[in-house]
Amino acid sequence: MDETYPPDNYTRLFVYGTLKRGFCRHGALETERFLGTAQTAYRYRMVNVGSYPALIEVFQGGRSIHGEVWEVSPTALRRLDEVEGTDEGQYERRPIEVQGWEYEGVQAYFYMWPTDDCPDCGDRWEDG
Repeated sequence: MDETYPPDNYTRLFVYGTLKRGFCRHGALETERFLGTAQTAYRYRMVNVGSYPALIEVFQGGRSIHGEVWEVSPTALRRLDEVEGTDEGQYERRPIEVQGWEYEGVQAYFYMWPTDDCPDCGDRWEDG
């Protein structure tokens, strides 16, 4: 891949739950470009916040979370921020390094839950 990839105004996004292919909120990504599967470093926990998962960053006892990397346009990113409730404090979009896709150490963004008082649900979201 050349050094101009992704286009300057596009963002790589790591998704791990209901935004993944085959899950209920994937429609928000269906016009965007799927880049591949990936996983995080062992610094996160996936928690169940009801009918969907959330990631929290931890300093001990973290897991490598499995998900997908997408290339999203600025328009899609604004739409996803709305879907994920970033203006309402539901999720925060943060940078993350993922591996296992085409390169090691790919920089992307993900949506992180602001609190850790939810039940753990492993390293991948299975509830479609």
